[in-house]
Amino acid sequence: MTVSMAARIICIGNRFVGEDDFGSRVYDMLAGMALPAGVEIVDGGLAGLNLLRYLDDGRSIVFIDAVSGFAPLGEITVIDGDVIARQATGSYGHEAGLPFLLGVLPTVVDNPPPRIRLVGCEGSASDSAVQDAARLSLQLALEAL
Repeated sequence: MTVSMAARIICIGNRFVGEDDFGSRVYDMLAGMALPAGVEIVDGGLAGLNLLRYLDDGRSIVFIDAVSGFAPLGEITVIDGDVIARQATGSYGHEAGLPFLLGVLPTVVDNPPPRIRLVGCEGSASDSAVQDAARLSLQLALEAL
């Protein structure tokens, strides 16, 4: 029996830049774990709009990324996708990032995800924050199963 994927965790960021390596570090941790059936992880890196291909099959999505202006420094926060989408400025460039991607999502995919959340870390992340984010992202993904 094949289990369909119900949730996807997409870790984004630049593993070579300390202020932007949070998603990559969480991906590395998740990749070393036995994931529950129905949960898939993706190393989204700096894929930008190329991530749209992961968002059109109706799976619940949990993004992992560094954030700015949402929590005290070093803390983990969970933000709904619609809140992130409202941060879009309307123009595209690397700095537009996840807000732009989520802002255009309804116009470019036939079956948008039922729920999108972002697990973010404000500023540099400690090893314990990375571990906490990995556990939290799995918990959020499991809610979709």
